[in-house]
Amino acid sequence: MEYWRASQTLIPQYTRGDKRKISREHRRVSKQLYLARQQGDRVGAKAWLKHRRTIPSIDPDDPGYRRLRYIRYADDFLLGFAGPHSEAQEIKRLLTDWLQTKLRLTLSDEKTLITHATTQRARFLGYEITTAHAEDKLDHNGRRIVNGRIGLRVPAQVIEAKCARYFKNGVTRHRPELLKDSDYSIVVRYQQEYRGVVQYYLAAQNVSWLDKLHWVMRVSLLKTLAAKHRSTVTKMATKYRATTQTPSGKQLGCLEVRVEREGKPPLIARFGGISLTWQPQAILDDKPYVNKDGHTEILQRLLADVCELCGSREHIEVHHIRKLADLKKRGRRERPRWAQLMAARQRKTLVVCRNCHDNIHAGRPTRQQAPE
Repeated sequence: MEYWRASQTLIPQYTRGDKRKISREHRRVSKQLYLARQQGDRVGAKAWLKHRRTIPSIDPDDPGYRRLRYIRYADDFLLGFAGPHSEAQEIKRLLTDWLQTKLRLTLSDEKTLITHATTQRARFLGYEITTAHAEDKLDHNGRRIVNGRIGLRVPAQVIEAKCARYFKNGVTRHRPELLKDSDYSIVVRYQQEYRGVVQYYLAAQNVSWLDKLHWVMRVSLLKTLAAKHRSTVTKMATKYRATTQTPSGKQLGCLEVRVEREGKPPLIARFGGISLTWQPQAILDDKPYVNKDGHTEILQRLLADVCELCGSREHIEVHHIRKLADLKKRGRRERPRWAQLMAARQRKTLVVCRNCHDNIHAGRPTRQQAPE
């Protein structure tokens, strides 16, 4: 409510005028262009036209025009102001005083910045916000159509930070914590992480930059599969190479794992196959994928319909323990294979067949799963 009152106070105070005045310089150059065309001076007309495209058609410093916009998400907010820097500083001062007086809150000088949108980029909710400027982007009438438009971009630092997770000592690495998982689960994990990032930044004009993240994650995925099977990246890439079709009909390459099921359609896990095409109207998911042993993962493992101990596909159930610490109690003899597997995966659940489940509760050895 208090934020709402602040916006209702500042916006009317710093909003005036219907539209900016025509630039005098633009009007003067337009007149010279008209005269050159009337006189048949093509060279001169071309020069004047080129010069006019470097001049704003309206007066950016019009004192009779101001605009202030406000947007808030949780405890982050952004003000967009069309006006001089001195008035932007005054707005910041008024907002600082109001928050201090009314809410006893203090704005951070490091985070509360005044950014010139044309020459700099503001950061908000993980995006860079800037004002586009391009003299050569014209419509069918030869008019500039980009200048002044607000643009969203993926920060380069975000891409580097996302890629850093898959590097070690400057080299793309495999993920040892996934080596106990099936190929299907590994590919699902990578795809969930990649899709979460792409889906959030689809509204960015440079979303195609995420192709770097795709390449890094793909190499990491192939190295993880190669380490699991004691093979090579090339062999894994050849084994799982496939293509898929996007909703727009475009064919994209991907890595694909199929789990055949008798009497049922196969389970398919893919990495990649997501179009990096700019979607200005994309609906963003602000809840990134978080790896946790929850109902979603249990559902995926149950759908796989495979015992994680012996590979059987009959009478699949779930074995559950109260807490992982129960697997490490002192004084016990060597842990059985099922306990070692749960401890290695850091999971309190294990999808098993009925026979293995009975053996676990009876303390009998379980069957060994055949290698994939």
